[in-house]
Order: sequence, then C-alpha cells, then structure tokens
Amino acid sequence: MKKSAVFVLTLTAAFGLGACGTSNTSTSSSSSPSVIKAAWIYVGPTTDHGWTQAHDDGRKYVEQQLGSSVQTTFKENVPEGPQVAQVVEGLIRDGNKIIFGTSFGFQDALYSEALLHPEVKFDQATGTKTATNMGEYFGAAEDADYLTGMALGAASKKGKIGFVAPFPIPEVIREINAITLGAQATHPGATVQVVWTNTWFDPTKEKQAAQSLLSVGVDALGQGQDSPATGDAAKAVNVPWSGYDSDQSSYAPDIWLTGTVYHWGQYYANQVKAAMNGTWKSDNYYGSIADGLIGLAPFGKSVPASVQSQITAKMDALKAGTFYEFTGPLMDQTGAVKVPAGTKLTVTDLYAIDWFVKGVIGSPKGS
Repeated sequence: MKKSAVFVLTLTAAFGLGACGTSNTSTSSSSSPSVIKAAWIYVGPTTDHGWTQAHDDGRKYVEQQLGSSVQTTFKENVPEGPQVAQVVEGLIRDGNKIIFGTSFGFQDALYSEALLHPEVKFDQATGTKTATNMGEYFGAAEDADYLTGMALGAASKKGKIGFVAPFPIPEVIREINAITLGAQATHPGATVQVVWTNTWFDPTKEKQAAQSLLSVGVDALGQGQDSPATGDAAKAVNVPWSGYDSDQSSYAPDIWLTGTVYHWGQYYANQVKAAMNGTWKSDNYYGSIADGLIGLAPFGKSVPASVQSQITAKMDALKAGTFYEFTGPLMDQTGAVKVPAGTKLTVTDLYAIDWFVKGVIGSPKGS
C-alpha cells in the first residue's frame, strides 16, 4: 500500500540481528546455478497481523510453489528513506536476483539501486517509478474498502464512524473516501471522522487514536493501520470494528465486521518464475477483486445476513464492472462537485487524489 513516511525505528534496530529475518527453503543450495534468490524488504514486523504479515504470507507462498528452485530472504523493520539502499546493497552482495520493496517510502532508494544494478530485477509496491529492471505493483483496495464501508454504515446506529489513519497520501485518502461512500450506501448521511497517527505500525498510538474517536461519540471504527490495535480499543467498549490488510477476525470476533485483505502470493510467484525463466519485464500492475489480489475478509457474526447479501451483490457488480464507487457526481467536503455525473476517476486520478468526499470529517492534509 504503501508507505510514505519514515518508520520510527533506529537504524540499529533495522539492521541488527533482531530486525532482519531470513527464511530459506531447506532443500535449496545458494551455490546451485538452478536456484534463484529472491528478497523482500518490509517496513514493519512480520508479526504485525496486517500489511507486512500479508506480504510475508506471499513470500511463503513462493516457497511452497517453487520449492527447491528458490531461496527467499526478508528484512523487516527497515526504515523508509535513503538508508534502504544499504539494505539493498547487502541483498545484492548475497546474490539476490529479484528484490521486492513493500512500502511507498522505499521507492526512491529502490529506483536508484535499480539504475546501479541492471542485472537485478526490482518490484516496488504502491509507487509510480519504473525502470527497465524495476516494476510497480499494487491493487484496487478501494473497491474492498467500499464494501467494508457498507458494513460499517450498517453497523453504526448513529451514522458516526471513526477512522484511524496513518499518513495523508493518496492511497489512504482514496481508502477513506471509499469507506465513506460505502457507509453512506447503507446509512445515508453517515460521516467518517479521521484521526491521523503519522505511523504505519505503532499499536500504542493506534489505540490512543481510536480511543480519542470513541470519546467524541463514534459508534463504529475502521482503520488503515498495520496492527489490530484499533480493534483493541473497540473491543473494550463493544463497538463494531473493521480491520485492514489481513484477516484480523480472530482478534476480536464479537465486534468484527470485515476488512480489505491482500493476496500477494500468486503475483509474487509469477514474478519470481518470470525472473527465473527470463520472461520478467517491467510493468505497473494494479490487481483487483476480479483477479484475486484484493479480497474481503470473512464477515463477523454480528453482520446480519441481509447486510452480507447486500455487500456480496455489490462485490459481484465490482467484479463484473457494472459498478464503480468513484463515478460522479461526487462532491468534496465543501459540497463542490469534484467529479461530474457519469465521469469515472481513473487509476491515475486515484494515485494523485488529495481531497475528501462529502461526509469525511478531518483534513486530507493530515493536520
């Protein structure tokens, strides 16, 4: 998804023994010419129950699919920014031939490294820069966000929803807009109040942000964070909650609604296979519900069957292309028409979006 600001960990933590993990197939040999080495760089821990865990599940899928022909490595808790280059250089020295960067803030460093190392393939999640040996990948999470918003709107008695948000970048802004539009589909007039944490993974900050929203009267909580800490705050007061990135239903099953999830495994397996057989090429991939990259977590037991059916029908329409949430008329917070009737926002528009739809309470600038 991601990410745009520096993850608050020290360089010592990022590069020390406690901050990088390695997982290799037990039957592969690093000296064998038939074995390809593939590496992943993570902004958070693999145990975050969210974004990073979903990517690491994808890495494990690659191991399962390719067996002894692949050797995988990951580095976790890597701060965003130019220091990513140090991690990349180490991975290249170790013989990795394809490297996946999984946070928006890794983009500039990966791009520079790609230009320096044309023999290595690079794939960057959620960015926009490409090179001959560097591609980009992400997915239309906003579609599942809309469906999640439908669940939040139906669960909210007052139509006052709170949202714990990381950073004010287009990815998060379009997520909040989609959540809001979905909520208004099941609860006309619903609002979504945003609190910015300026972190991707800080359970303490996330929980505090959720508590601040609860203190002003919201009666349902959503999140764009990497941990389920928002659910912890919701659970304490028995308020409905939707998660993000991974299926977090087991964390608070009594209040769980649903949430946007990512299935990275097949994409990663395809890319590693292509690097192995010489067919890899730079691309800008934007996955969808239809192709399986984006999904919706299982519904919680508190979601009525009628609401589940309504959401499932809308998901089918998204798959079929007969519905698209960002079709005008759409108004911004001031009531001005931003998207005329019949006009659809393009992926390019979504990558640059910097305004909130009507019904969002908070600033898209993050203040």
